[in-house]
Amino acid sequence: LRMKQKFFKKPLNVVLIAIFCTALWGSAAPFIKTGYALFDIASNDTASILVFAGLRFTLAGVLVIVAGSKIQNKILLPVKKSIKAIFVLSIFQTMGQYFFYYVGLAHTSGVNGAIITGTGAFISLLVAALVFKYERMDLNKVTGCMLGFMGIVLMNMDDFASLKVSFLGDGLVLCSQLCSSFSASFIKKYTQSFNAVMLSGYQFFVGGILLTLIGILMGGSLLLTNISGMMVLIYLAFVSACAYTLWGILLSYHPVSKIGIFNCLIPVVGVLLSSLILYEEAFSMNIVFALIFISFGIYFVSKEKDPLTMDAS
Repeated sequence: LRMKQKFFKKPLNVVLIAIFCTALWGSAAPFIKTGYALFDIASNDTASILVFAGLRFTLAGVLVIVAGSKIQNKILLPVKKSIKAIFVLSIFQTMGQYFFYYVGLAHTSGVNGAIITGTGAFISLLVAALVFKYERMDLNKVTGCMLGFMGIVLMNMDDFASLKVSFLGDGLVLCSQLCSSFSASFIKKYTQSFNAVMLSGYQFFVGGILLTLIGILMGGSLLLTNISGMMVLIYLAFVSACAYTLWGILLSYHPVSKIGIFNCLIPVVGVLLSSLILYEEAFSMNIVFALIFISFGIYFVSKEKDPLTMDAS
């Protein structure tokens, strides 16, 4: 246990693991688009999109539970006191975040979605500091979050002329970020008492089932006969299982702000990987400047007298 704590508290490991998680999440966007094409899901078919997302997260939960059980050489089961934590996390982290995100994204542009998603790091800081009282606001943290957000704005600068604000679209994407921010603080709270891998697996499973049922009730469906589509679905499940489990472990040891700032890298990685996987014309100087701003943002948030350790103040 001490070796595990030492590994996840080492600053270099924190940076590398956080970047690895954001790279996985960034890769999800092009694979989601590929999955829509393979399963013949229209961009405005919100119900089927929710079924697709629900199956992804249900499978992710199964993967985490099986892997966690294998690693610990015993079946990973929730204890009675953890049931509330599992349901709270499933509502905020899986069901709430992705329901609002997928429905909102169907009514707004990818640029708007990326910019609003970029506010996540700042919202996470506000929620952790003002609602949960886990950490104190300071100039470095605020500056770092603003730099990260500015990096995402710069990345999308060329598309500003076509921006249109939609309350249904942009508003719901913002709601998804609020859910994500609350889930980060809840993860930090609950992982102090319960196994992070167990919480991750079962909240995915419960949230995925709920998303699937909502999608089906809305009239959605998915034909699981396309082998290539199933491979994409399995990869997306792995992305969620691996990234969120590692993310939860990092949050159990470190302040929300120091981990959350890395979320600013997700849209940048997503654009770069989309250019490689989907052959989209994406790389530009805007991306370079965005990475510079986000890197400085990460530096400012991490620049404190104390090392990267858990701060419950």
